[in-house]
Amino acid sequence: MTRQLYELVGADPEIRFSPYSWRARMALLHKGIDAESRPWRFIEKEALAFSGQDKVPVLVDGDAVVSDSWEIARYLERTYPQAPSLFGGPQGEAMARFISHWCDGVMLPGMITLLVHDIWRCLDPASQGYFRESREKRFGRPLEEIAAGREERVDGFRKALRPMRMVLNDYQYLAGASPAYADYAAFGGFMWARSISHFELLEPDDPIHGWRERMLDLYGGYARNSMRVAA
Repeated sequence: MTRQLYELVGADPEIRFSPYSWRARMALLHKGIDAESRPWRFIEKEALAFSGQDKVPVLVDGDAVVSDSWEIARYLERTYPQAPSLFGGPQGEAMARFISHWCDGVMLPGMITLLVHDIWRCLDPASQGYFRESREKRFGRPLEEIAAGREERVDGFRKALRPMRMVLNDYQYLAGASPAYADYAAFGGFMWARSISHFELLEPDDPIHGWRERMLDLYGGYARNSMRVAA
């Protein structure tokens, strides 16, 4: 049976933009494990009923059905111990978990207010309606107002990334000399941004910018060569 990874897509099914799906995809690449991409859109909740929930990513590996990017990483580490490790042991796993939570609590919330209208523009019409209604309810104002002034506000986002920047001043990757799940947890957010927007989140001399370029080149440039919206 073909291994499958359900990933969030835009109107163009080749534009895969969920930060969490990208975490799972990079984990698979790290392990050297193939998985067919199964496109999924916001309004297709019933398509994931087999997984017992309604969000991606979902990995189907034979009889195993695993949802949530963190649980997918742990599943891959446990099921394929002979492949390169995502964590490098229990201490590395704990560090990766901390970075995942930091990204979820600091980095991604900072990105969403800069990119929310770009996300809406990349969606199919039915998903656009769902996305606008749900996000405007969450933020209490129109998408256009949420994203307004981002050219001035992006500096605050960059400053919030200081902990990540300080690590990358000393190391090539968040995990040290080579990439691991800690890097994929953060990189998922930048692939989210790259896939749906050309708004530049980082300055060229930022160590995070250099790290992002290295991440894009991993695994034969898999991420760099992935589809993104037209400029």
